[in-house]
Amino acid sequence: MQTLQVIVLGCSKNTVDTEHLLSQVRDRFELVPEGEDRPVDYLLIDTCGFIGDAKEQSIETILSAAEAKKAGKVGKLVVFGCLSERYPSELPELIPEVDLWFGARDFDPLVRALGCTPDPSRNHLRVRYDSHHPYAFLKISEGCDRRCSYCAIPLIRGPHRSVPLEVLVKEAETLASEGVKELVLIAQDTTCYGLDLYRKRMLAELLRRLSAIEGIRRIRIHYSYPDDFPEDVLDEMASNPKICRYLDLPLQHISDSVLKNMRRHIDGEGTRAIIRRMREKVPGLALRTTLIVGHPGEGRKEFRELLDFVEETRFDRLGCFAYSEEEGTYGAEHFTDSVTPRTKQSRLKRLMELQRGISFAANSERVGTETDVLVDDFVDGCFVCRSEYESPEVDGEILVKYDEAAFGGVEPYSFVGEFLHVRITAADEYDLIAELSKNQ
Repeated sequence: MQTLQVIVLGCSKNTVDTEHLLSQVRDRFELVPEGEDRPVDYLLIDTCGFIGDAKEQSIETILSAAEAKKAGKVGKLVVFGCLSERYPSELPELIPEVDLWFGARDFDPLVRALGCTPDPSRNHLRVRYDSHHPYAFLKISEGCDRRCSYCAIPLIRGPHRSVPLEVLVKEAETLASEGVKELVLIAQDTTCYGLDLYRKRMLAELLRRLSAIEGIRRIRIHYSYPDDFPEDVLDEMASNPKICRYLDLPLQHISDSVLKNMRRHIDGEGTRAIIRRMREKVPGLALRTTLIVGHPGEGRKEFRELLDFVEETRFDRLGCFAYSEEEGTYGAEHFTDSVTPRTKQSRLKRLMELQRGISFAANSERVGTETDVLVDDFVDGCFVCRSEYESPEVDGEILVKYDEAAFGGVEPYSFVGEFLHVRITAADEYDLIAELSKNQ
């Protein structure tokens, strides 16, 4: 068998795409884990093309792989994903060492180029990268119809397309059979799930069907759009113990004028209203958001309003990006990128400093409380865990030191994928320290 290695860049959606790809070609290739330093017949790079920094990382990775090819460590170099979808004519001229280029929507052609025939009966199968982790991302739809001013996703991924319910249930059943305990639902916009296939929002129904799968203990939702958020999802979250009281709600801004320029179809009051409604209907809800600073139209007044909003709302988790003008987007065609890079970075720093204080205060309030955690890993003598309020790969962790007496001398790695009941003993801005509860 020939050898094949894949490098995945960008978001968790790319990881899921690559895992589906590998399930189609695994019979023909010996799969070499990413990072293993050995010659391979094929090297595939799944690229990101969302913002400037991600594009630079993708280009650097391709150039490094091209050097490895020149050194005889790589047979054929194949590049696919978002970056090559955005620049299908420019990239082959820039990096001629690449043998084959495929876009983010060229799944079947890529499978055929690797000498395999696309098999729809395998659509629910994946070859998981981190199979020792007890969580998995479940991509419920592709593309987006929103057309926000700053976002290139619709240009790259196309219009919104939901994955049929039965396919997702079958995929989740397979993941559960492989030891997955937690599903993280992802998409460009999870709230629109089902509109294209069933003519109504079906996220709540999907949650009900997934929670009925034996072995699945937790389900959390990422990337939800605030406008027209489906109320039945909040009802399900409040009543279904398997649905994490956690929501990723990228808001981007709070200023009416900036939100209008962003084409978000919601204003500041509408944003505050949906947050109030969510917290009323789901007591204890942990909210994560993402914000953008430096978008055209954001002056000192608008940024001050954003700071005040973060201070008053007190998000449990918050990420921030500096605006990046992306060619082909509405923002690039209709606005001037007038905020200087220095100002953008200064605002980003101020916002994140504010959030660090909020996060530390929120974590400190949890000291002395008890909670159930899922053990993701065992590293350097500690269990790396998460409660329902921490999402994998983006949030902090709960660290529990292995104590042989407390754990009955059981081999620590056997606890990975299990749930523990712990008591929080200490906190910092991001992570929590805990010990096994006496009520375990």
